[in-house]
Amino acid sequence: MRRQIASRNIKIKQEFDSKLLDLARVSHTRAGGRKIRFRVVMVIGNKKGKVGVASASGLDVAAAIGKATRLAKKRVIQIPIINETIPHEVFAKFSSAKVLLRPQKKGRGLVAGGTVRVICSLVGIKNISSKILGSTRNKLNNATATIKALKQLKIRDKKQETKSKKQETADKKQITENNKQETDNRKQEAK
Repeated sequence: MRRQIASRNIKIKQEFDSKLLDLARVSHTRAGGRKIRFRVVMVIGNKKGKVGVASASGLDVAAAIGKATRLAKKRVIQIPIINETIPHEVFAKFSSAKVLLRPQKKGRGLVAGGTVRVICSLVGIKNISSKILGSTRNKLNNATATIKALKQLKIRDKKQETKSKKQETADKKQITENNKQETDNRKQEAK
């Protein structure tokens, strides 16, 4: 039975699309000489609001890519998307990388460069304007700053808004009542 299942060519649809963001050859010197490894930065996303970024190094490129992909799947976060854009403007800083993300009207498109464009396309954001304000060209830092900015996004819950408004009005009534009592007490003390 197992042989029959294994012999069939069943293609499993991958849940995430992945993109190689950066590939760098890194080395460090030891007493025996240089040790060369490969560092990879991978971004994965399902184009429906989930994205993950990770970096890993390995002795060869394939091993590094596999490691980074596994790590990125562990670090997947959910991003709120409203009408193919983000709910509000966000700014984030990581190390020397600074990223500003702004929502745009439908039809404007993905106005972003480099790392931010790749991440936003894998998240599924189609209308956004962004600017990398930091002077760094380090793709790993820019990607981390972008993820940090996307983590700040929140959608206001209407139920919570009404509860908070009711609480505010109740607090204001309490404050005005307290103020009236204090003024009445002062008037009585003055007589």
